[in-house]
Amino acid sequence: MKPFRLVFALSALALAALSQPARAADVICYNCPPEWADWASMIKAVKTDLSIEMPHDNKNSGQALAQILAEKANPVGDIGYFGVTFGMKAKAQDALEPYKPAGWDQVDAGLKDSEGYWTTIHSGTLGFFVNKDALAGKPVPKCWKDLAKPDYKGMVGYLDPTSAAVGYVGAVAANLALGGSDTNFDPGIAFFKDLKKNDAMVPKQTSYARVVSGEMPILFDYDFNAYRAKYSEKANFEFVIPCEGTVVFPYVVGLVKNAPHKDKAKKVMDYLLSDKGQAIWTNAYLRPARKIELPEAVKAKFLPDSEYARAKSVDWGKMELAQKGFSDRYLAEVR
Repeated sequence: MKPFRLVFALSALALAALSQPARAADVICYNCPPEWADWASMIKAVKTDLSIEMPHDNKNSGQALAQILAEKANPVGDIGYFGVTFGMKAKAQDALEPYKPAGWDQVDAGLKDSEGYWTTIHSGTLGFFVNKDALAGKPVPKCWKDLAKPDYKGMVGYLDPTSAAVGYVGAVAANLALGGSDTNFDPGIAFFKDLKKNDAMVPKQTSYARVVSGEMPILFDYDFNAYRAKYSEKANFEFVIPCEGTVVFPYVVGLVKNAPHKDKAKKVMDYLLSDKGQAIWTNAYLRPARKIELPEAVKAKFLPDSEYARAKSVDWGKMELAQKGFSDRYLAEVR
């Protein structure tokens, strides 16, 4: 073959290779970030055990729902992972279709939609995720009211409560602990105003890495992220259940309406509730949705039950109804 023909042939092959689409994901899960709830391990297990490729996705609950709604006429996502209030919103906005994964009947009635539109896969307790080395010698805060003190100016962070599920959970927890209710967010709004005066940081997405690096010494977050840092990162971390009290919050999955990879998505949802799937969550310090026993090695790393006695379950249906009113007030009075 003449040189110019060889070059032409190689160029044609290269162009053909570039034009071939990359191997498509088998299942798309919106809001499954590797740094949150150790989705990294779960995604790896799904690939190993089910031979299903499911890429990570760094949205938050609100962004995931917005994406699903934007794609409603031509769905791209298959599974949505949400804080429970956003799962309720997704059902209300006709973004999901019912599916009851294997093991669904073993999930408590209060942790699932009765028709199967969403199902809890694990839960977390909201508190303070603290990088003690980044406190510059200041004491670890023990109460909600501590955070507005000058000592912690520019040190406190919380995810945007009008967008991220954990942000709204933090708002609910603080509001209830400080004397509010689902019909009275005055204490919560006042609290966030005080935090703003204290130069609080308000990111929109998961900020685990920012706490680990010390950029954000204190973050409203769940126990599972704080324990993960405490036992796997090279710094000094602590999880604090505020002295005034806090809340427990479930995280749910739902099948996207008209999901393009529906059958494989159902297999993934079955796996998330399976014995092995639930055990993976416990290794990441999450409370499983099904009543499986926490491994002793994991349980020993949690705060004692006496501390968790301050963490209460609430009616998230009522809190979902209150969310828009709170968000409107937060945007008008705080942000």
